[in-house]
Amino acid sequence: MSGKDKTASEFVLSAEELRAISAHAQTRAFPRNAVVLNEGDHTDSLYIILEGRVKAFVSDPDGKEVVLSTQAAGEYFGEMVLDEGPRSASVMTLEPSKFLIVPKADFKDFLLKNPVFAVRVIEKLIHRVRALTENVKSLALMDVYGRVARLLLELAKDEGGKLVIREKLTQQDIASRVGASREMISKIFKDLSTGGYISVEQKHITINKTPPRHW
Repeated sequence: MSGKDKTASEFVLSAEELRAISAHAQTRAFPRNAVVLNEGDHTDSLYIILEGRVKAFVSDPDGKEVVLSTQAAGEYFGEMVLDEGPRSASVMTLEPSKFLIVPKADFKDFLLKNPVFAVRVIEKLIHRVRALTENVKSLALMDVYGRVARLLLELAKDEGGKLVIREKLTQQDIASRVGASREMISKIFKDLSTGGYISVEQKHITINKTPPRHW
């Protein structure tokens, strides 16, 4: 990601915005691994994450899924409800979570009265389109190793000169994000670890040196 790319924190609602948008909202709690929204649903609300973490994903009738994104407290999903079309992806909780559910009419009214936030919503949608375009390009043009290397570098944050991924990811999580089998991810991780490129401790991944573009 370039220095101009938006980070997730730039799309988080401020405390003032949260108060303003929640006048007619309802609060709902979900346990871990609960499906909050189903792809294809016709729903009319924006969901603001108060606690917990979720993943957005698409799947086929055989149960194979690809994870599009993960989001945490302060972020929101469902803004595409503005076009009144069906949900484009499913959303599942990754841990016990609580949401503020804002009716579409209130969301539209809030956007009209808060043009600065409206611009941020537009920027978020653009960011999402760019990310999905990159994902499609990598699926079409990169092998599995290249997709894994790209994902690791995107998720890593600089901590005292080291690139660390604090998000706890299983090999199945990574497989779902890059469109590969868990067995293939296991092999790639073994090769990267043996080569000294990464180290894994308590599910936290440290990138010791930049993985090569091709294996």
